[in-house]
Amino acid sequence: MIEINNLSIAHRYDLIKIINDFNFILHKGDKVALIGEEGNGKSTLLKALFDQKLIEDYCDITGNIQNNGHKLAYLPQDLSFLDSQSIYEFFLALPDFFAIDPKALIKVTKSLHLDIEDLYSERKWSTLSGGQKIRYYLAWLIFNDADVYLLDEPGNNLDLKGLHYLEDFIKHAGRTVIFVSHDETLIQNTANIIIHLEKLKKRSFSKFNIYKGNYHDYLEQRERAFIAQDKNAAKEKEEYQKKQERYNKIYNRVNFELNNVSRQDPHSGYLLKKKMHSVKALEKRLDKEKKELTPFHDEEKAILLKLPEVKIPPNKKIIDLHLDALKINDRLLAKNLKLSIYGPKKAAIIGDNGVGKTTLLKRIIKEINPDLRLFYMPQNYEETMDFNLNAIDFIIPDASPEQRRLIRNALGSIKFKDDEMLHKIRELSGGQKAKLFFTKIYFAQSEVLLMDEPTRNFSPLSSPIIREMLKNYGGAIICISHDRKLLQEIFDELYMLTADGLVKINDF
Repeated sequence: MIEINNLSIAHRYDLIKIINDFNFILHKGDKVALIGEEGNGKSTLLKALFDQKLIEDYCDITGNIQNNGHKLAYLPQDLSFLDSQSIYEFFLALPDFFAIDPKALIKVTKSLHLDIEDLYSERKWSTLSGGQKIRYYLAWLIFNDADVYLLDEPGNNLDLKGLHYLEDFIKHAGRTVIFVSHDETLIQNTANIIIHLEKLKKRSFSKFNIYKGNYHDYLEQRERAFIAQDKNAAKEKEEYQKKQERYNKIYNRVNFELNNVSRQDPHSGYLLKKKMHSVKALEKRLDKEKKELTPFHDEEKAILLKLPEVKIPPNKKIIDLHLDALKINDRLLAKNLKLSIYGPKKAAIIGDNGVGKTTLLKRIIKEINPDLRLFYMPQNYEETMDFNLNAIDFIIPDASPEQRRLIRNALGSIKFKDDEMLHKIRELSGGQKAKLFFTKIYFAQSEVLLMDEPTRNFSPLSSPIIREMLKNYGGAIICISHDRKLLQEIFDELYMLTADGLVKINDF
């Protein structure tokens, strides 16, 4: 059991609290999903639960976290710190790595679709795909044999096989699991407790909700509670307004009579002054009642991103790719690749981790019709995003004063505060960085989008809006994704990348 008592975490830079007076008890076997909009501090809270030293440089922390001797293991969202290591060096850091039962090694690696010999490989982490890195790290966590797993976006970049394994792992690990994820399907299928972090009142006030149940039931309960609250608020407001109208009539009448009472009638004047005193007392009671009225519900509204209104003719060539071999360095990934797309098609590419999807997408960039405005959103944001820039300069370098005004308006609509617009991008959350890419698409008026896991950093609350935007987009989209809801709702064509090329499929 882990006890969290009166935990408060505030950003030292702007003093805004991520979480305030948080109390919670984690029991063995709890599966807790941390949800909330981008930049609300989910990753920061997860780090604080694991090791407060990870956030001491930029946060002030009060309260108490009692681990009661439990061993914690943490999967961070960013694994780039391992890039200089080999896979073998990574596993060698495990206590008693060589003492692990060979049967356990075989079972875990097989379930994660890894070769046991890979654990002893000198291959560098920097050469692995995003999904492969997650698989190896999950294996490391399991071998670490912790009591509590803290997972920050564990489904990022996993293929569909990996996602099914992850779901099974979270549900049946026999351990307490706290995780952050954008994957609505993963949350629905695994979590039995939802902790929702919100920022209200123009992101100046932090609030949290704890719900014991699954994600779908939480959303329904939340909506019912909002409807009931607004109904009570409207009824009380109507009753109060009627009382206020009656009070106004009484006050106006008594005030009129008091102003027109004859000086020769002091007794009537005395009675009217006494009546006015009672009216003033009624006014005070109404003021008190107004303060106690049930407020209309306050919730953090979803993002307001928008894509450019572009149209591509149905016969316009987007790409006509014929590639004999797809390689990375000298390693053959796939052969006989063919992809032809015309008009505003939306095509998704899926496949196993390490098969070469990202490598293929980078090759596709070179083959897109040069007459069309192209935008590429990579899986690793740092490929095309200078983390030393601020948000405004990333969207339009050397923007004019008028352009900067428009950019500020756009960023404000997606919940960037004024100071966040001028923060270096490296200080922003993964979700905020993803928002910047979508904002740049709008200002670039892009006609073709090449996207590598575009929803990987959006909250499950924002993802439905992202899907709706992409569905209504008038340009062409070629996308790598394992977001099951995105695949189901958006794409006209679905391709599986295999060693023998691209295979068009009907379902995944």
